[in-house]
Amino acid sequence: MPAQARRFVLPRFALPRAARVGIATAVAGASFVLPLVTTMSGQAAAAPAVRVATAGYVAPLAKPVLGEAYGVAGSMWASGHHTGQDFVCSTGTPVRAVANGVVVQAGNGGAYGNQVEIKLADGKYAQYAHLSLIGVKVGQSVTAGQQLGRSGATGNVTGPHLHFEIRTGPNYGSDINPVTYLRAHGVAL
Repeated sequence: MPAQARRFVLPRFALPRAARVGIATAVAGASFVLPLVTTMSGQAAAAPAVRVATAGYVAPLAKPVLGEAYGVAGSMWASGHHTGQDFVCSTGTPVRAVANGVVVQAGNGGAYGNQVEIKLADGKYAQYAHLSLIGVKVGQSVTAGQQLGRSGATGNVTGPHLHFEIRTGPNYGSDINPVTYLRAHGVAL
């Protein structure tokens, strides 16, 4: 075990909390290793874990700030309305998988710019658009919280942000409200 890590044993009273943060296979007495970070006072402390919602879902950004909402009408969108939820962020912000899945598209998506699409375990599709950097490949399995790339301003945009969609199928036009979807899976936005 590295010097920068500490082994913890999961006590019985912590089982419900472990399940809430996504440690589905937690059992009393199980041990796990957490990396340590140094606090401003110079003391070692456990590094913060990725916050995973009850059902194993996370927000697409570590500190999500909602921007242009899903369904807003406007002539700037081919469908006549905004098909996703924008998240306010600067170029280069790490973008994360909202749940476990498999990458089905990664590359230039026309008006979406550099984009990644993941088929999630529940059969829905998550799309991340306008990326400055793509860090995954088609066919790659990803887990909730795994970095997929970095936000940017590629494609049809007015500035840097993350455009995030949830779709019932892999194609344009099958969008559903992504905030409603994430909240239904325990993600606080």
